[in-house]
Amino acid sequence: MQNFWNKIKLIWTDTTLRNKVLFVFFALIVFRLFSAIPIPGIDVVALERFLSNNQFFGILNIFSGGGLSNLSIIMLGVGPYITGSIIMQLLTIMVPALKRIYHDEGEAGKKRFAQYSRLLTVPLAAIQGFSLLFILEQQNILINLTNFDRIVNLFIIIAGSVLLMWLGELVSEFGIGNGVSLIIFAGIVSGLPAWISQQIFSFDVSQIPLFLMFAVAGILVVAGVVLVTEAERPIPVTYAKRVRGMKMYGGGSTYLPLRVNQAGVIPIIFALSILLFPQMIGTFLSRYSNEIMVSISKFLMAFTQTSVLYAVLYFIFVFLFTYFYTAVTFDPEALSTNLQKNGAFIPGIRPGLSTSEYISKVLSRITLLGAVFLGFIAVLPIIMQYVTGIANLALGGTSVLIVVSVVLDLIKKVDAQISMREY
Repeated sequence: MQNFWNKIKLIWTDTTLRNKVLFVFFALIVFRLFSAIPIPGIDVVALERFLSNNQFFGILNIFSGGGLSNLSIIMLGVGPYITGSIIMQLLTIMVPALKRIYHDEGEAGKKRFAQYSRLLTVPLAAIQGFSLLFILEQQNILINLTNFDRIVNLFIIIAGSVLLMWLGELVSEFGIGNGVSLIIFAGIVSGLPAWISQQIFSFDVSQIPLFLMFAVAGILVVAGVVLVTEAERPIPVTYAKRVRGMKMYGGGSTYLPLRVNQAGVIPIIFALSILLFPQMIGTFLSRYSNEIMVSISKFLMAFTQTSVLYAVLYFIFVFLFTYFYTAVTFDPEALSTNLQKNGAFIPGIRPGLSTSEYISKVLSRITLLGAVFLGFIAVLPIIMQYVTGIANLALGGTSVLIVVSVVLDLIKKVDAQISMREY
């Protein structure tokens, strides 16, 4: 605890660190102010009823930073930017030119790649915004709109998404931590006071054992997230000795850290995009009176997070996408080549192809643990709802994973800044 307060004191006394922290704080205040500005033509009662009964928009609300709950001007949040970044990473597999830009052109290539992701955000925001506004109008949540109002609303939320992307990048550049992650984190945390007050006002003495069980489960989940997020499998690496002139260089030993959870929260986003798509179609078809359309809509809307089939498919998709995304973002062959170029080798393993195969084998084994963990975190809310029988007492697995990951990353960034100051 003493060390914690010493760090707080050091952050406040150091001008650079203090300015970075204050910049992050100011940016998050601006973000929350934007999330409180609604677009025109909203039926508030219909919106609350719709969000409470729709899991799809509940998840979207998380990634919008809470902006969707009141249809604010930033209702899309950083979702289009995240989607654009994921699409660009996936395209590196199919487009060799993009792979060369990202991997071979160094820092300049990564900046150029990031610019492509920003440009892709605009059309994605337009598509998502148009679809979202259309569904909301079909549900009588947006009422009495003219064609001009529809166009204005679409441009407003596209601009809001781009503005939020820019704000997130400003936080990454002038503040501490990843700006996009901090925006999502702020949106999740901002909903805690309302949730706590709801639990207090609806408190029942007979449910004390249930709340205690929930508290213990929450502590265990957070501890598990911290453990798996920080877990690494070190692979020993030795540098060969080199003689140049009269001096000998190299000969040191280090290790290559392979993270158990290489994919982060991305596989959960992928799985949600697929499994929640039927609900969006069902919502879209629910306005039609045709018998076939009504039947299809009812079937798709029944496919909710409370169904066993949904939970099983959710777990399987998260598991598979964890392996897929790890394979996309981590290239054992390129790593083996870099080790060989720098005169490094894994003791007992021949350089080149054997090293690549060994790293792939180790990565496959530890990814199994990470995939099972992510799958469990994804279906945890469904398990808690089934055990407790209370819908609003479910542990939000995705939310917990995001919050804990962002806090851990922020702590590391602050420690790095403090270490740089000391040196």
